[in-house]
Amino acid sequence: MSDKPAKLLPAPEGYSDWLAELKTRIHTAQQRAALAVNRELVLLYWQIGRDILMRQAEQGWGAKVIERLSQDLRAAFPEMKGFSSRNLKYMRAFAQAWPEPEFVQEVLAQLPWYHHLALLDKLPGPQTRKWYAAKAIEHNWSRNVLVMHIETHLLERSGKATTNFELTLPKPQSDLAYESLKDPYRFDFLGLGDEAQERAVENALVKHVTEFLLELGAGFAFVGRQVLLDVGGDEFFIDLLFYHIKLRCFVVIELKAGKFKPEHLGQLSFYLTAVDEQVKHPQDNPTIGLLLCKSKNKVVAEYALRQNTQPLGVAEYKLIESLPPELATDLPSIEQIEQELTGDPDAPNTPNTEEES
Repeated sequence: MSDKPAKLLPAPEGYSDWLAELKTRIHTAQQRAALAVNRELVLLYWQIGRDILMRQAEQGWGAKVIERLSQDLRAAFPEMKGFSSRNLKYMRAFAQAWPEPEFVQEVLAQLPWYHHLALLDKLPGPQTRKWYAAKAIEHNWSRNVLVMHIETHLLERSGKATTNFELTLPKPQSDLAYESLKDPYRFDFLGLGDEAQERAVENALVKHVTEFLLELGAGFAFVGRQVLLDVGGDEFFIDLLFYHIKLRCFVVIELKAGKFKPEHLGQLSFYLTAVDEQVKHPQDNPTIGLLLCKSKNKVVAEYALRQNTQPLGVAEYKLIESLPPELATDLPSIEQIEQELTGDPDAPNTPNTEEES
């Protein structure tokens, strides 16, 4: 009997399109199945955690019951992972942090278990956890990206840039534009010291454009650097040009290595006018300008922006900044947990429902 594969006849007309459609449907079905498995797993973990809490509160069972429960569940379900005593303690903490079953079913069950460990491990209260959980679902963050945004205090920085959007843009675009900017921007990933000049920062940002886009936030698409504008025969170059998909507009970013000065906005305003005249499509919204500087006096920035009729924002950037000590907790880090779980037969078997980025 020959092991050679059968010779295939030429594909009939339309076969390639049909095959592509089948592949898409199969991938979609696989993703739905993985999400369904994840949902049931998260709900099961929450129910187990709730039961532990109830019995400890109502019947006075001590912490040692978790050790006993771990042994009994592992003996009863040897093919299942995730019943280590540490993971059972996280189930209890998960149920304690989220007592409303409707919220768990409708929102939190959309996130993989490792995401919930990050929220429990690195955030102190329900409001901040809800905010990061909602963002992780909205933007399909991997666990690594979620942890990065938590550790760089995205919530505290979002919508903090000094702008004139309320005066220069109609609602709701002004609100969305305001929430799309932050202050300060964290460029720790560049590996540059505070003495770095504008061109060095610009070169490094383009080299690390993936990390830069993550820091800018959802919706930004990179268009180019040192973009040439020919105005009346004179050449001008924009530091960085982006397009914001949700805002439907171009975003001009200018870098200043020193402290903010009001005259910086004159140059940025000129660039906005040129982009609106030469680059913007008729269906695009007015171009937005963002000036990133090493430091700023907020009052001076507010005064400088107040009389400007173009949508402009001013924010600081930080090249190297250590995390504040209050971010550390008594709980093990997510990396330690993941290492222990993946190296331990008791590790929870959570489905991979998204790509790590």
